[in-house]
Amino acid sequence: MSKWWRQIVGGLPVTFWYLWTASLINRTGAVGQLYLGVYLLSVRHFDAAYAGLVIGLGGAGTALGALPGGILADRWGRRPTMLAAGLPAAITMLFLGHATGRASILILSTLLGVFLGAVRPAFTASIIDVVAVADRGRALNLNYWAFNLGSGAAALLAGLLVRVEPALLFALNAGVLLFSTLLLAWKVPETRPAPATTATTPAGPGTVARDRVFLTFVGLAMLGWTMIETNKILPVALTADGLDVTSYGQVIVVNMALIVIGQLFLLRLTEHRRREHVLAVSAMAAGLGFGLVPLADTLWAYALTVAVWTIGEMLMTVANSALTVELAPPEARGRYQGVFSFGLTAAMFVGPSLGGLVADRFGPDTLWVAVLGLGMLLTAAHLAAGPPQNRRLAQLRLVSEHAAPHRSSCRDEPGTAA
Repeated sequence: MSKWWRQIVGGLPVTFWYLWTASLINRTGAVGQLYLGVYLLSVRHFDAAYAGLVIGLGGAGTALGALPGGILADRWGRRPTMLAAGLPAAITMLFLGHATGRASILILSTLLGVFLGAVRPAFTASIIDVVAVADRGRALNLNYWAFNLGSGAAALLAGLLVRVEPALLFALNAGVLLFSTLLLAWKVPETRPAPATTATTPAGPGTVARDRVFLTFVGLAMLGWTMIETNKILPVALTADGLDVTSYGQVIVVNMALIVIGQLFLLRLTEHRRREHVLAVSAMAAGLGFGLVPLADTLWAYALTVAVWTIGEMLMTVANSALTVELAPPEARGRYQGVFSFGLTAAMFVGPSLGGLVADRFGPDTLWVAVLGLGMLLTAAHLAAGPPQNRRLAQLRLVSEHAAPHRSSCRDEPGTAA
């Protein structure tokens, strides 16, 4: 057991663990972000379509913030980008808890998404910068594990706070955003690779736009995450079956608990599998999980559906994280992370907003059947996209081998910087 634990967490630099700690703290206190839909439905008594629109615009803002965030992370630096966006995010969260008008809630949710989205590419690029090549998949997996460990705690905490005083959701969330930003300012130095450690030809703004293989991958990842994000509409199905809307927190804990338990094992189980095969299975599992929702009518049945699509989410995350790192050249790491974050966070808009609209007009069951169909289509699409991805990865490995003598002569190679 101790040997397995060392294989999971051993050998990673101190700076990574400060980033990991900031991620864990941030998610543990993300009670306002997690329970925003429940707050709008059960406390403010808005309809499902409006609640989905608010959450969706927050996702759209996150997507919009990811693109300039990635560019700034490459040009300005990882650290200043995270700090410049983290502080206004905390202030916006505080204001969101006191907003009463429909328009003001929509605007603040969008702004919050923009600030949070700008942080993501710089944060992920910092992890990739400081961790050795062989350990990057493990490090990203551990960060995702921390994200869900904190989210599980946040779900339980939010369920208590929404009953005591709903405004506390946003006050606590704002305080945690501020604290995690200050931790990054105190303990995480600038990690952006020096020019000598990257390719000799600098990446221009159109580098990612010309990469069809990567853009295809991002498009499929966006559709896959759109399926996962429709879980925000589960409160509609729960209430339609006569269950308390706050039971969403109880069933979604299944998602986070499975990730916390299983994610540490999943990387080793999938590391020698072809990426397209893992992604195809993930899409099938996610679609099946949501496709079972119309058959559920009890808390335990809903928990079972969550368990099924969570398997898809975990497989999807492992394979997507690996491919994002492998397909990105070092000199454009922030940009590639920004475009990938844009795709995933665009799904945060499409999933809840379109899902809420479909559930309102055609009924929740129609939504879940549509998600099942999308999962089956994505299964085939991932298998078709595999060969071009594998050819691109082979080309990038050849380039990396030719550049290896230059990198070995540099003192500050990414992965060893602290």
